[in-house]
Amino acid sequence: MGKINQGILGGVSGQVGNVIGGTWKGIDYLRIKPSSVANPRTEGQVDQRSKFSIVLKFLQPMTDFLRVGFKQYANKMTQFNAAMSYNLNNAITGAYPNFMVDYASALVTRGNLTGSANGAASSPSAGNVEATWTDNSGSGSAQATDKALIALLNTTRGEAVFTTAGPARSVGTATIPVPSEYSGEDVEVFLGFASEDGTKVANSSYLGSVTVA
Repeated sequence: MGKINQGILGGVSGQVGNVIGGTWKGIDYLRIKPSSVANPRTEGQVDQRSKFSIVLKFLQPMTDFLRVGFKQYANKMTQFNAAMSYNLNNAITGAYPNFMVDYASALVTRGNLTGSANGAASSPSAGNVEATWTDNSGSGSAQATDKALIALLNTTRGEAVFTTAGPARSVGTATIPVPSEYSGEDVEVFLGFASEDGTKVANSSYLGSVTVA
């Protein structure tokens, strides 16, 4: 990708021959349209496309959540792309055509802030999911004022419910309301933390699958 300095004609947009111009994060660029591939369905390509599709399906419902969870890794890429890259490389298990996301290895928040301790999840009452954890303030970089980042993924519906401004680490519990139609369905629960000023984020922990009451 070649950057273009603004000149009398400005940047280039669209396609001219096999050259495509556009703008990304305020930077004009040119790139060459790739030639068609003679065999676009080699075993390696099919495997990679299948993995990509599975991770995309996993992360898309949490796009807004990932803007907070992966903001420390949005270096020359979007937060979503950073999350895609990490989970493609670390959270896929199985063999084609039976690839799946290993939730215990997946991350929906990532950073060097100290994470949660003894996290657990349950659905104690209709329409609610509860996440609990041990207050580990003072351990490593953990602070009592860190805010909980909680995501509930309903894979049946391809939807997510989340908060990026949950209770403080010192509180040790958070209750997340979910739509009434989730009753009887499973949600995958993830817990992370962000510092009070939002500059630091912790790796998320997978708290397990919970059947909504």
